[in-house]
Amino acid sequence: MTMALTHLRDVLAVRDFRRLYATRILGQAADGLLQAALATFVLFSPERQPTAASVAGAFAVLFLPYSLVGPFAGVFLDRWRRRQVLVFANLIRALIVVAVAVLVAQRHDGLSLAVTVLVVLGVGRFVLAGLSASLPHVVAGPVLVTANALTPTSGTIAAAVGGLAGIAIRGLAGGGDTGSIVVIICATVGYLAAGAMAATMGRDRLGPDSQTVRDTVWGVLKGFADGFHQLREHPIAGRAVLVVMMHRIAFGGLTVIGLLLTRNTLGSAGDPDAALAQFAFITAAAAGGALIGAIITPGMARRMGYVRWSVVAVAQAAVLVTLSLFATSTTLTLWPLLIGGASLGFTGQSVKVCSDTLVQREVPDDYLGRVFALFDVAVNGSLVLGVTLVAFTSPESGVSPVVYLATGVLLAGTAVAYWRSRVTA
Repeated sequence: MTMALTHLRDVLAVRDFRRLYATRILGQAADGLLQAALATFVLFSPERQPTAASVAGAFAVLFLPYSLVGPFAGVFLDRWRRRQVLVFANLIRALIVVAVAVLVAQRHDGLSLAVTVLVVLGVGRFVLAGLSASLPHVVAGPVLVTANALTPTSGTIAAAVGGLAGIAIRGLAGGGDTGSIVVIICATVGYLAAGAMAATMGRDRLGPDSQTVRDTVWGVLKGFADGFHQLREHPIAGRAVLVVMMHRIAFGGLTVIGLLLTRNTLGSAGDPDAALAQFAFITAAAAGGALIGAIITPGMARRMGYVRWSVVAVAQAAVLVTLSLFATSTTLTLWPLLIGGASLGFTGQSVKVCSDTLVQREVPDDYLGRVFALFDVAVNGSLVLGVTLVAFTSPESGVSPVVYLATGVLLAGTAVAYWRSRVTA
């Protein structure tokens, strides 16, 4: 614990790390506000009962940019000044979010809203990929693993806090579509603040080291292939990415289960506000688990190794998450889902910290932007896959023993396979 606190102090002592860190916190808090506004508008409105198609569609809109924009983001992040990307991408999405507010005010919940949100979140891909690729330029050495634990975990918590704040702000603003608009306006302010914070850093401070420019379609496609090739050439990094992908499949599926249980089974179908509050508690539990994972992982990874600690984290989720789902469907109470959410959040943050560090350690800096963009594509494409599979196979009640068992088998199989890979990391 003393060593962890020492590394934490060392990381926070770096001025540009604090600025990069603040850029992430502000931007992801705004992401949470925006996602809360859209979720309440589409899935927790009294006029709109969630169906498999609406659930899958909503999550696809939220996460498809990871797949559609990721490869392009990575290539340009390895050519453009990453500081400029962080500044202008935040300003651009602040402007587009204003258009989202207009559409919500006009009660458009169809294709026009979906496309606009896709653009906003697509621009956000440049921001998150740029933040990950920039981190080794402000911290290095043994404290990098601490930075990798602190920054994405804090970002996840900031998004969760933003989501919870969005729910509270919506209620204070009178609820309904008007409340959602107020929350969206708050998200706009957050994006502007994130862009202003990024502007305080030097233009060349965040890299990239390579100055080669290939901003053609062929260059983009070649960059995508380069990122994939790097993961094949560095199997330690490639396997680490696969573990995170398996977790995201489970996370996506169980997010749908949690939504359906709270909306249609644990509460009254006619009381979406109560269902929203329950789902918010599950989200908070998952964020709390992620925080614990971030605190414990740096020290445990150094002591046990990144692979072994990842195996432990995934294995505990295979047991606790499965048991919590069966307990919830049997007792029709919320508390088992809170335990399952905390367990899954703990696993997700633990394996992500380990995987980020392994990727940064194994892959040359000239390729980090491309690899992290491909990483985002893979894990968030996996999340959409998990959402889609469960949305169209689970009953609308969310009570599905087959899905519960399949999730446990997926996580347990991932832990066993990673352990047997015998990669020294």
